[in-house]
Amino acid sequence: MGKATGFMEYERRDSISESPENRIKNFDEFHTSLPLEEQRLQGARCMACGVPFCQAGAMISGMVSGCPLHNLVPETNDLVYHGNWEQAYRRLSKTHSFPEFTSRVCPALCEAACTCGLDGQAVATKENEKAIIDYAFENGLVVEEEPKVRTGKSVAIIGSGPSGLAAAQLLNKRGHKVTVYERSDRPGGLLRYGIPNMKLDKRSIDRRVALMEKAGVEFKCNVNVGKDIKASEIVKKYDRVILCCGASNPRDISVEGRDAKGIYFAVDFLKEVSKKIMDNDYDYAKVIDAKDFSFASLEGKHVVVIGGGDTGNDCVGTSIRLKAAKVTQLEMMPAAPVERAQNNPWPEWPRVLKTDYGQEEAIHCFGSDPRIFKTTVTEFVKGPKGELKAVKTVELERKIDAKTGRMNMVPVEGTQKEIKADIVLIAAGFLGSENYVTSSFGVEVDGRTNVATKAGEYKTNQDKIFTAGDMHRGQSLVVWAIAEGRNVAKAVDESLMGYSNL
Repeated sequence: MGKATGFMEYERRDSISESPENRIKNFDEFHTSLPLEEQRLQGARCMACGVPFCQAGAMISGMVSGCPLHNLVPETNDLVYHGNWEQAYRRLSKTHSFPEFTSRVCPALCEAACTCGLDGQAVATKENEKAIIDYAFENGLVVEEEPKVRTGKSVAIIGSGPSGLAAAQLLNKRGHKVTVYERSDRPGGLLRYGIPNMKLDKRSIDRRVALMEKAGVEFKCNVNVGKDIKASEIVKKYDRVILCCGASNPRDISVEGRDAKGIYFAVDFLKEVSKKIMDNDYDYAKVIDAKDFSFASLEGKHVVVIGGGDTGNDCVGTSIRLKAAKVTQLEMMPAAPVERAQNNPWPEWPRVLKTDYGQEEAIHCFGSDPRIFKTTVTEFVKGPKGELKAVKTVELERKIDAKTGRMNMVPVEGTQKEIKADIVLIAAGFLGSENYVTSSFGVEVDGRTNVATKAGEYKTNQDKIFTAGDMHRGQSLVVWAIAEGRNVAKAVDESLMGYSNL
């Protein structure tokens, strides 16, 4: 596997990132891949260690270590090293539905569990994956073929995010007739409307959807199941139904002044910008200078982002591209350590401080990191016409609750501050599935409003109805959604046919 001494001979090299100064002028992806010959050397660094944690996808200390898709990482890296790109694509496709998505947006759980990371830098598996799938598309290797034999069975998938797309792909290959319902105007779910174009160009989604349509998958957009069409009609029409509607119920900030004009949920903000980009055929000048957003314009505005996760970072980067005068990001939790703590050993997921692209751009534009840690909002300050003028904040500290023994973040007396704010974007995560969907299908939900199933299973309490993705496991990663979609496809296939070869 790979080159036995490759990890000692070759340094890790990543793709070339365009400077913040240039990339904030548009919404294009801003990483340039290495030449294939140089990428091959990154494959050579794979050690083929005896226990490849990179592909384990196992829970360690409550966190996932390695890839949930169980990609055959050492084997794929070896094929990269030998320059056998076609075979590398074939091998990757055995376990992965959409490498073109995860190679752009995944936090690389595989690399966090790489043995090379014990004493040095992990193998660049994520960028090896991107090189493989880009090569495959450029050379016509990626096809979705119409099955030669149809089973006569039909499946409806509600939601076209990564879990719904993965389930549709496999069930169609198996020969079932698959129809995907999507309430938005285009397929993709949060891939399309929750992730900015500079992280995932939406034309890559269009490319994959077009292949799936050619292979026989039917997409019905602008259809909100549970509102535009009754759930009972769907259940009656199809042999099986899979709910892949995501954890699309955003967590709110309920403090005084919440009704101020100028407060938006992050997902609504990002969706509107992405839609504007696509509706204007990727003419970014029209998007950046647009005055007809629901938030009018960000030019010259002070923006406060509430939430320190990936979505919060995406709001920072998007706001900068829309010419915000200042962006501040509030995070309730303390900053993570710069290096692994002793109680967070490999191969656990490293809980370390990450400065992402949006924060890098804010540092370039405003001279400092936009994040304020251990801080929460106590009030939204309104002007005379109900418009947002500022946010009041307070610092937090960790304290153990004497009754429950739980660690809580509590306010620190005397630390109140006020931050100028014209726009607030709430990126505080999601609470789970939306009630109108679950109630219309009559499926049980757990305490977090995720659709309930038996552990490790995907069938709901209702006959014929299955679930997968964030709607099933709660807000999570794209790679987990794809894994869930593949797993639910197998479960549905077994229920229809009595066995499955998926």
